[in-house]
Amino acid sequence: MNTDLSILHLVQEASFVVQFVMALLIIASLASWTFIFSKRKELNRAIEITDEFEEQFWSGMALTELYRKLAAKDFEPEGIEKIFLAGYKEFSRMRQSGTVEPSVQVESAQRAMRIELSRELDRLDEHLSFLATVGSTSPYVGLFGTVWGIMNSFMSLGNTKQATLAQVAPGIAEALIATAIGLFAAIPAVVAYNRFSTRLDRLTGRYELFVEEFVVLLQRQAHNK
Repeated sequence: MNTDLSILHLVQEASFVVQFVMALLIIASLASWTFIFSKRKELNRAIEITDEFEEQFWSGMALTELYRKLAAKDFEPEGIEKIFLAGYKEFSRMRQSGTVEPSVQVESAQRAMRIELSRELDRLDEHLSFLATVGSTSPYVGLFGTVWGIMNSFMSLGNTKQATLAQVAPGIAEALIATAIGLFAAIPAVVAYNRFSTRLDRLTGRYELFVEEFVVLLQRQAHNK
């Protein structure tokens, strides 16, 4: 009897269903790590842009000058920059018409910023649901593979008069690997999802606070003829 209990050998000797479960979990883990690294970079970039923009915005620079500076950038504005550009562009367009009430000018700019805010949050929220799914389902998928493997292991002993630990151990060991892989896929996904969700909530708060503060400035400017 082959008593090789190395992980590689156990995986090779596992049933097709258990091997399929393992392969599925490994693919899910690789995909989640890919999304983790990309999302981390994306959120870091969004926070960096927000810090730089707020520093310029509250430096006393004229809104028109800031708008022209951002609009003339060599690369497309991102995050809070797009929110500002959408709001100020709409405000300027409404004000130049000369027939729109100041309150309407501000409300129109606020709607434009809210729309752009929603788009940015949707972009930043992308793939977070995948991490949540991997984190919540991987342990159960791994457990299914374990149950299936143990069931097959005991069924194979049905015609054996006397079962020994050496006969049962390999089947149970290969089945438990599925649970281990499930946890390996789930734990990083859960940690990353919670971390990214917290950072995204904070960034959302900064975006919404900026919109409210910018609306106040636009109200003052709208009533200054």
